Amino acid sequence: MRNIKKSKFWMTLSLVSVLALSACGNSGDNAKGEAGTQTVGEQVKYEIIGIDPGAGIMKATAKAIEDYGLTDWKLIEGSGAAMTATLAKAIKKEEPIVITGWTPHWMFAKYDLKYLEDPKKSFGEAEEIHTLARKGLKEEQPEAYQFLENFKWTPEEMGEIMTAIQEGKSPVDAAKEWAESHTDRIDEWTKGISPVSNKELKLSYVAWDSEIASTHLVQYVLENKLGYKVTALQVEAGPMWTGVANGDVDATVAAWLPLTHADYWNKYKEQVEDLGANMEGVKTGLVVPSYMNINSIEDLKTK
Repeated sequence: MRNIKKSKFWMTLSLVSVLALSACGNSGDNAKGEAGTQTVGEQVKYEIIGIDPGAGIMKATAKAIEDYGLTDWKLIEGSGAAMTATLAKAIKKEEPIVITGWTPHWMFAKYDLKYLEDPKKSFGEAEEIHTLARKGLKEEQPEAYQFLENFKWTPEEMGEIMTAIQEGKSPVDAAKEWAESHTDRIDEWTKGISPVSNKELKLSYVAWDSEIASTHLVQYVLENKLGYKVTALQVEAGPMWTGVANGDVDATVAAWLPLTHADYWNKYKEQVEDLGANMEGVKTGLVVPSYMNINSIEDLKTK
C-alpha cells in the first residue's frame, strides 16, 4: 500500500513538472515568435523620434522618408532633450527605437549607438560647424574677430564639455574646467591678441548640446582672457542667423553647413561673413542602438 502511494505521488509530481516546463516553453516561444515576426516599423510604431521642427536634420529626415519610400513612417517633432529622454528609456528596457542623431553629441559616449547607412545620401556627406560674424566686426572689434577666426577644435574636445554638462555640471563650470585644463589650446587661439577693457559682444546659439558647449567655451575665453563683456543669446536657428545678418548679434559659432542650415545660408550668405569651419567631420543621420539588427535606412522598409 505504501509503495502504491509513493508511486502515485511521484507520477503526480512528474506530471506537474512537465506541465510547468511546457507552459514556460510555450510562453517563451510565443514571445520570441511575436517579436521575430514583427518588422522594425511595427516594433517602433513606424515612428522616428525627432527634435525641433525647424532643425535642418528634420528636413533631411523628411527627405529620407521620401527617398527610401517609407510611406508608413512618421517623424515625431519635439526637442533634443525629449529625444534623448525617449532614447534613454528605450535603452534601459533594451527596446527598439529610431532617432534623429548627430555627432558630436554626448549620447554617443554614454550609449552604444550606430548610424544607419544612407546609400541615397539623403543626409549628405559629413558636415562642418562654421563661425559667422556680422559685417563690420573685423574693423570694429578686431580682437574678437581674430579670436573667432582662430577658434577651431575637435569633436573629441567638445565631447569632454558635453559629457561634463550631461553629468550635472553647469555649462559655465564645464567650460571653465575645460579651459583651465587645456591652457595650451586657449593660448593657441589667443596668441598675439591684446586684451580689451569691457567691450560688449553678443553671441547667439541654438539650444543643442554641442552649441551650448562651444558657445560657453568661447564666452569664457572672451571674458576671462580677452576682457570682453559677453551676452550669449539662446535662440532658434532662424533668429540666430537673422541676428547676425542684420547686425543685432556680433557672431555665432553654431552654423551647421552645408546641409543642416542650408536654407539660412542661401538666404543670408551675402549679409554675413563666414570665418570658416571651427569643427570638421560632424555628421547627421538616423541612429539606433547597436543591439538592433539593422544597418541601413533601407532596412526600415524591408525588415
